[in-house]
Amino acid sequence: MSVLHIVQFQFKSSVSEATIQDTCNRMLSLKDSCIHPDTKAPYIVSSKGGRECSIEGMQDGITHVFVVEFESTAHRDYYAKEDAGHLAFGASLGPLLDKAQVVDFEPGKFTKQ
Repeated sequence: MSVLHIVQFQFKSSVSEATIQDTCNRMLSLKDSCIHPDTKAPYIVSSKGGRECSIEGMQDGITHVFVVEFESTAHRDYYAKEDAGHLAFGASLGPLLDKAQVVDFEPGKFTKQ
């Protein structure tokens, strides 16, 4: 079953638009640069993102949102815990962000079973 990985950023007000664009490009490029150790191929099914644009006023400061799709929880777990490219990207965000939030879900699954 696929897993959707929702990543939300609140960039610091001092971060330039050029740096924000570069960071977003780097986030999206993980789709092609994250390579699974067994298959030696990219394992992210899809990745998209953009600037937050809700009219509901419930963003709580979030400015940018990304949706990353994985084929399985095993692939998501590898990405989150072991993939060197992803871990390096995450480590680079500290000086740029006021907040980051990540939530995952399996489409159509609403109970713990």
